[in-house]
Amino acid sequence: MTDDEAGAKEAELAARAGRLFSGRVEFLKSAPSLKFIPDPDYPEIAFCGRSNVGKSSLLNALTGRKSIARTSVTPGRTQELNFFEVGEPTLFRLVDMPGYGFAKAPPKVVENWRGLVRSFLRGRVPLKRTLLLIDSRHGVKDVDREMMRMLDEAAVGYRVVLTKADKIKASELQKVLDATLAEARKHPAAYPVIHVTSSEKKMGIEELRAAVLADAEI
Repeated sequence: MTDDEAGAKEAELAARAGRLFSGRVEFLKSAPSLKFIPDPDYPEIAFCGRSNVGKSSLLNALTGRKSIARTSVTPGRTQELNFFEVGEPTLFRLVDMPGYGFAKAPPKVVENWRGLVRSFLRGRVPLKRTLLLIDSRHGVKDVDREMMRMLDEAAVGYRVVLTKADKIKASELQKVLDATLAEARKHPAAYPVIHVTSSEKKMGIEELRAAVLADAEI
């Protein structure tokens, strides 16, 4: 494939993703435990990250909605697996996973989170890709490395997505990007490209939509 052909294919994918996400995207259900998750009928793309990393804001930006996923300044608000359907008829699902790294949570809550997430990752056949969100202002933390190891062990391929990229200077962002890429290279299940995004400024959103569509394999 020539560069021109590759560019045309990428543009076509981005346009298709834009049309799809501007159409039907609806909340399906919340699952506090595995017995409540929907039947594995469609491909799934999951989103995970530290509490307050901007996961809900990114979901809202990707889908072009203001409140498809609830946003909150209170870390640890999402403690369930939240499923959203995309397309009419449904083509695939987005899964908003519980945030991690909540320092003030009781040990029992943390253990419940770990069990729910680990079981979901290891046993969910239609899960095509996970997006691991990292706050650009803080870079990769130990809790993120723990999540990366969990994804590696579950053999779930994942893309690393830097959020809130508009909140730091370009020079600092480049340092964080370089360090994040170096960390990702240590993990066998990590995709070798880092996505840099800002939900507020819509930076990188179009490219991420196209990546999600490609990963869903529809």
